[in-house]
Amino acid sequence: MLHQYTKEFGYNLRLAAPVMLGMLGHTFVGLVDNIMVGQLGTAELAAVSLGNSFMFIAMSLGIGFSTAITPLVAEADAENSFSRGKSAYKHGLFLCTTLGITLFLLVLAAKPLMYMMKQPIEVVELAMPYLNLVAISLIPLVIFQALKQFSDGLSMTKFPMYATLIANIVNIIINYILIFGKFGFPQMGIIGAAIGTLVSRVVMVLFLWVLLGNKKKSKEYVTNISFFVLESKMLNRILSLGFPSALQMFFEVGIFTSAIWLSGILGKNPQAANQIALNLASMTFMVAMGLSVAAMVRVGNQKGLKKFKDLRRITLSIILLTFLLEVIFALIFVVFNESLPAIYLDEKDMTNLIDNTEVIGIAARLLIIAALFQISDGIQVVVLGALRGLQDVIIPTIITFIAYWIVGFPISYYLSLHTSYKSEGIWIGLLAGLSVSAILLYMRFNYLSKNLIRKEVDF
Repeated sequence: MLHQYTKEFGYNLRLAAPVMLGMLGHTFVGLVDNIMVGQLGTAELAAVSLGNSFMFIAMSLGIGFSTAITPLVAEADAENSFSRGKSAYKHGLFLCTTLGITLFLLVLAAKPLMYMMKQPIEVVELAMPYLNLVAISLIPLVIFQALKQFSDGLSMTKFPMYATLIANIVNIIINYILIFGKFGFPQMGIIGAAIGTLVSRVVMVLFLWVLLGNKKKSKEYVTNISFFVLESKMLNRILSLGFPSALQMFFEVGIFTSAIWLSGILGKNPQAANQIALNLASMTFMVAMGLSVAAMVRVGNQKGLKKFKDLRRITLSIILLTFLLEVIFALIFVVFNESLPAIYLDEKDMTNLIDNTEVIGIAARLLIIAALFQISDGIQVVVLGALRGLQDVIIPTIITFIAYWIVGFPISYYLSLHTSYKSEGIWIGLLAGLSVSAILLYMRFNYLSKNLIRKEVDF
C-alpha cells in the first residue's frame, strides 16, 4: 500500500532538485549578506532585515506573477507551437520588466514609512541608503524570473540554477571586498552588501540570457523579439494566471514581513534575532518550494491525460515526501537551535557581547517554534502547487488571505505586543497561520481530486 506512494519519491526529487537548488541560490544571497553583515553588529543586521522587509513584499509579487509564464510555454512546447511559445515568453518578459520597474519605484516611494513604523531610529538611518541600491536590483531580479520561468517551461531547469550559482559567487566576492574594505577598497559596511546584491543580480540575468541564446532549443525564442508589438489576448491570459498567484505569495510573504516589523517595535536585538531565524527557515522552505513546482507540473500532466486517480496518488506521494523531509529539518532546528544562530554573529566581539548573546538566545527559542511550522509550511506550499496544476487559483487565494491575515497576524500582533511572549508570540502567530493554510488547502485539494475521480467513474 505504502509502496504506491514511495515509488514516486525518486522521480519527484529529480524533477524538483534543479528548482530547489535555484531557489536556495536566491536565499543563499540573503544568507551570505546576513552572515557577513552580522560581523559588523546587531544594528547593521537589523537594518538589513528592515530594508529587506520592503524587498520581500515586492519580490513576492514579482516572483509570484512570473509563474504564469511556465505553463503557457510548456503547453506550447508540448504542442510544437513555436509561435505561441515565443508569444508567451515575449509578453511575459514585457510584463515582468514593467512590473520590475514599477516595484522599484513603489519601494522608493514607500521608504518614508520606515519612520512611521516605530522602528529603532539607529536601524532606520542605516537601512535607508541600503534600500536605495537593493531596490534597483528588483528590476534585474524580476527580469531573471521571466527568463527562469520560460526556461522551466522548456524543461531546461538546470540553466537558471547555473546562473544563480554564478551570481552567488559574484555576491560573495563583492561582499567580502566592499563590506570589510579588502584589497585597497574602502570599508562600506552594509552599502557594500547592497552593491554585491545589485551586481550579482545583473550578472544573473546576463548569464542566463547568454546561455539561452546559445542553446539550439531556446535560441530562436530569445532572439529577434519585437518587444513592443503586443497582443491583448496573450497579455490578458498571462495577467489572469499571474495576478492570483502573485497575491497568494504576497499574502504569505506579507505575514513574514509583518514579523520583521513587529520585532522591530520590540527592539533591534529582537529584530536581528528574527532575521536570523527567518533566514534559516527560508533555506529549508526552498526545498518545499521545489517539491511544489514538481506537484504543479505532475498534476498538470495527469490532468491533461485525465488520469485523476494517478493525479491524487502522485500528489499524496509528494505530500508524504515533503512531510518526511520537513521532519528532518525540524529535528535539525531543535538539536542545533543554539549553534545555528551563532554562525551569524561574532561571539568573540567583546564590545557587542551582551547584544550578541541576547540575539542568539532569542533566535534559539524562535527556531524551536520554526521546527514545528516546518511541517505546516511545507505541506501548504506543496498543496498550493498541486492546486495551481489543477488551475484552481481563486479559492486558494482566499484561503491564504484568511489563514495569514484573519488568523495568523492578529495572533502575532496580540501575543508580541500585549503579552510576555514577545518575539515568540510573533512566531506562534506564524505557526497558526501556516497550519490553518495547510489544513484548508488540503481540504480544497481533497474535495477537487475526489470530485474529479467521481466524475471519471460516472462517465
